[in-house]
Amino acid sequence: MADGADKIEHHGTGHRARLRKRLFEQQGEGLHDHELVEYLLALAIPRRDTKQIAKDLIARYGSLSALLTADADSIMREKWMGETSVAALKIVQVAALRLLSAPVREMPILSSWQALLDYLRADMAHLTIERVRTLYLNSKNMLIRDEVASEGSVDQAAIYTREVIRRAMDLGAAAIILVHNHPSGDSSPSRQDIAMTRDIAEAGQKFGITVHDHIIIGKDGFSSMRSAGLI
Repeated sequence: MADGADKIEHHGTGHRARLRKRLFEQQGEGLHDHELVEYLLALAIPRRDTKQIAKDLIARYGSLSALLTADADSIMREKWMGETSVAALKIVQVAALRLLSAPVREMPILSSWQALLDYLRADMAHLTIERVRTLYLNSKNMLIRDEVASEGSVDQAAIYTREVIRRAMDLGAAAIILVHNHPSGDSSPSRQDIAMTRDIAEAGQKFGITVHDHIIIGKDGFSSMRSAGLI
């Protein structure tokens, strides 16, 4: 249906054909971020020129990554954007995260560390609220469960030692990795982050559960408490 709609003549038809040709012949090399968004939106809004809409969205959110990870309701409030067009953007995010998470799900976490960081940054670096997630691992450091423990405000999300340890025991986990983001962009751990992590690590030791690391994600990169010698 989308292909047929894309053949309807309008002033953007020729431009879309050129984008499609560059995609097929050059594997997308040289396509600007706004052109990727433009073509995605063209599939959802075939009768409208989507070039300016795409440029406006990139300018509004600051980058392609920030746009794709933005809250769907927020994007839907933008001019010309509706459920179908927002879904076109969000399905790309879901597909990208699934691709990035494959090594994390299929290999021991500690031997696929860079893949884990790539996945976490893609999912969390541009969030505007703080999210805490816990990765539960078995004795071979394979991922058992990746769970969002809590979401909060722009600078705080709650995580409770008792709940983390109880969940690890319920799942039969031998180790955990804590992860949260700093919407401020600065990935440096706060005193509260350090104290909370040490509390969970100490509690885990009593039940044979190891805290491998606490990773903090920010727009500036990431921090590892283990690497920093904080746990």
